Amino acid sequence: QVQLVESGGGLVQPGGSLRLSCATSGFTFRYRNIGWFRQAPGKEREGVSCISKTDGSTYYVDSVKGRFTISRDNAKNTVYLQMNSLKPEDTAVYYCAAVATSSFSCSVKTEDYAYWGQGTQVTVSS
Repeated sequence: QVQLVESGGGLVQPGGSLRLSCATSGFTFRYRNIGWFRQAPGKEREGVSCISKTDGSTYYVDSVKGRFTISRDNAKNTVYLQMNSLKPEDTAVYYCAAVATSSFSCSVKTEDYAYWGQGTQVTVSS
């Protein structure tokens, strides 16, 4: 069955960095757009970034642009999210997700994604 497993979360001081990984199995990874999402306590889940299957094009929401970098390794069926210059407002559970059917461009809308990981906690605090 389809599985997505996030790792790499933890506690980091403001200004620090973390690299999240999303290991996938059970589907043809290279044919799927992949997204990263996050959910802070008391807030709705929001899209952070995505990467397309076709040309590896990427998208970032404004709040993380210039600080986060998404990448994929099709040989390892894994997507990464490099997070630099972390801020307390980045604190959340981070999820990766895969679409059931890929469009040409990726999306950060939760309703476009069919498969989800269990999430990894990121806490930014001094």
